[in-house]
Amino acid sequence: MSNMILNQIFQNKIVAIIRGIGSDRIIDTVGALLEGGINLLEVTFNQESQEKSADTLKCLKLIKKEYGDRVCLGAGTVLTLEQVEKSVEAGAEYIISPNTDVKVIQKTKEMGKISIPGSFTPSEAVTAYNAGADIVKLFPAGILGTDYIKAFLAPLSHIPVVAVGGVTVENVNDFISAGAKGVGVGGNLVDKKAIYAGEYDKIIQVAQDYVNKIKG
Repeated sequence: MSNMILNQIFQNKIVAIIRGIGSDRIIDTVGALLEGGINLLEVTFNQESQEKSADTLKCLKLIKKEYGDRVCLGAGTVLTLEQVEKSVEAGAEYIISPNTDVKVIQKTKEMGKISIPGSFTPSEAVTAYNAGADIVKLFPAGILGTDYIKAFLAPLSHIPVVAVGGVTVENVNDFISAGAKGVGVGGNLVDKKAIYAGEYDKIIQVAQDYVNKIKG
């Protein structure tokens, strides 16, 4: 199963990062992303309060119940072993973090799921990969830039990487050309303002723009 998920990520390339969208809007948001052609979803934990973390788990469950296998569902900003366990129980197939935490990586692999920790340096990336990470998230990619990714991959081409942070419709193909296997896109795609204004057509359009750019 995990190989199937990994192949979906490599094939579809664009992970929509859903941050700050409550369970009251999650179904419509995911519906718009699917209509726009994006089925890789990362629902992020808000670490500010237990209440907000609990709503993340509620979102994961709602998405799984409503859309099932139509989506490839992951949890993001996962910082603790408990969050790994609860995310998997709620339906997450992959676990994404902004940082490299060997225990979180190992727990994810123990549970048979895809591990995508965040790294900023080659040392972090090698540590993550050696601990069992399936993909390393280079973050924040917009600040690092495509030249960094090329230089990084020259000696470390065996480590699959995705670029996250600062990815736009205009530069998405630059990251792929630099060697990234995929990208994660947050606010540039999942626009909180548009969603809470009920302007889901904007979400559909931008999703289509990203998909068309990658295919084109």
